[in-house]
Amino acid sequence: MGTLFLEIHFKKAVTTSSHLKRIMIEPILSLSLCVHANREVYALLLGSGISRSARIPTGWDLVLDLVRQLAHLSEEDCEPEPRSWYEQKYGEEPDYSKLLEQIAKSSSERNQLLRSYFEPTDEEREEGGIKVPTQAHRAIAELVKNSYIKVIVTTNFDRLLEIALRDIGIEPTVISTSDSVEGALPLQHTKCTIIKVHGDYLDTRIKNTPSELAAYDEPLNCLLDKVFDEYGLIICGWSGDWDEALRDAIRRCKSRRFTTFWAARRRLQGQASELLNWRQGVFVPIKDADSFFTELNEKVQALEELNKPHPLSAKIAVATLKKYLVDDSHRIRLHDLVTQEVERVYEATSVERFPVNTQFNEQELIRRLNLYESISEILISMFINGCYWGQESHQSLWINSLDRLSNLSYIDNSIRYEPWHNLRLYPALLLFYSGGIAALANQQYNTFYSLLFQPIVKNVNETYPAILSLSTTAVLKSEIARKIPNMQNRKTPLSDYINDLLKSSFQELLPDENKYQLYFDLFEYIIAIIYTYELQCQFQNYYSFGQPGRFAWKRWYTKHLNHLGDVNSSPKDKMEKANWNCELTKVVDFLLELGYFQGVKEEFLKIQNFYGERIDKLNWD
Repeated sequence: MGTLFLEIHFKKAVTTSSHLKRIMIEPILSLSLCVHANREVYALLLGSGISRSARIPTGWDLVLDLVRQLAHLSEEDCEPEPRSWYEQKYGEEPDYSKLLEQIAKSSSERNQLLRSYFEPTDEEREEGGIKVPTQAHRAIAELVKNSYIKVIVTTNFDRLLEIALRDIGIEPTVISTSDSVEGALPLQHTKCTIIKVHGDYLDTRIKNTPSELAAYDEPLNCLLDKVFDEYGLIICGWSGDWDEALRDAIRRCKSRRFTTFWAARRRLQGQASELLNWRQGVFVPIKDADSFFTELNEKVQALEELNKPHPLSAKIAVATLKKYLVDDSHRIRLHDLVTQEVERVYEATSVERFPVNTQFNEQELIRRLNLYESISEILISMFINGCYWGQESHQSLWINSLDRLSNLSYIDNSIRYEPWHNLRLYPALLLFYSGGIAALANQQYNTFYSLLFQPIVKNVNETYPAILSLSTTAVLKSEIARKIPNMQNRKTPLSDYINDLLKSSFQELLPDENKYQLYFDLFEYIIAIIYTYELQCQFQNYYSFGQPGRFAWKRWYTKHLNHLGDVNSSPKDKMEKANWNCELTKVVDFLLELGYFQGVKEEFLKIQNFYGERIDKLNWD
């Protein structure tokens, strides 16, 4: 309880080192709070310690082993000091590139030799944990996936981080040479950038010796200056003793925008201690890299869960909304209440938080759905009550709100992954359903009609009303929606999922579940009919039709929904049929009075018959 209290109490306060000095809490808690409160503001600086448990050799280990192989080929004994033997024999310090050329003559031979140090054999895979991503690599990948970490600087040659990221569908931008610095996208435009300051193991230009580690090329120095100036640092697995050029890059940065955290098993000394003091940073004592990054990821995720709106928050918002709805003198307060919540949702669903350029996976789908729902929870409750109780003078609030959340920032088609791009409209779809069902339930037909046609959804050079843009299959295709838990065998998976999701939000207004189901089905049916009509009238499309909702496969569905049931119908079925026909007639009469369906009931019946015939041909088995 004490830890949880501190995490809540200091969540927003802990963002700079000056705050941290005033707050006497464990460094790992401070770090977790900072990472959670400042998404993609912290960069990682990783050394060989991060791969120690995977038994990956350090750069110097690699050089010494190559010296031993060279001595073996020369039939000489280089022990106990391989470096001294090499310097005495060749008159210079061991050079990685020269060693490789002497031991393996061809590029293919060199390639195979290097792979043996960094890639697991079949036996090593069977043994487990050797030369494969560690718990630390996996935890870091999760932090990247959840948009907490974007930039990683590493002295390591291995590719374990890249493997861990690809395993969860993220293709990182890897910078390992000066050439790749100049050709890389800006850091803010990538999901993750890995800067390998000493190179990659398959590139013979990797840096190992003291002279090689003393200076970097200008392009790499400029990139490091940018990282160390604009990002906070989380350092782990790096001693700071040998990498002179990297130390110089850190010292060049005089800004203290964000805190530096240095995680290590023992109190820092020498060069590392001086650097930490220079950055005015915080020492984080840890057992090892695996447990450190695992704990950091778990604490950040715990804060994410804690950040979900409390149920009481939605109740307070709705109570305030109702108070403002009944008194026109509060119209400005009502406007501010709704628009501020809309803007909160808009900002919280940004592409930075929900990137669209990562590969699809089932776990990420569920995480995003839950997060979108959590973010939208308060606004959904406000929409339901506003569209149920509000008057015609309030309609612009709901229209403008839906319009705003249906038009998120533009994303270049070349860098987006379609399922994630389409899913960005999920909060707007939830509001569309919430407001539409609520309006039908209280016969607010003008509000219902306005929600269908007045919010305009922009798509590159085209614009369409909400009725033609917000649908379950447009937001999430059925084959993907069936990956949601308990939706695997559903005929209309996202429709069923939203039905279950919104049920509790309608509990106060529609406590009778049969009533709720009636208006949910009615909403889906009417928008399907109107969608079909719009296609025929505006686009002369006489083949497509509105997507079927849950109503289409229910056991009492026969041919047309205004002719439900048969002579063998149960009393419950007959009651459902009577209620359905009564509510449907009211809506259709309103639409005809507006002049919709050309103001002629026969036109509605023609579209209804057409739609019923198309639905009948679908296989619901």
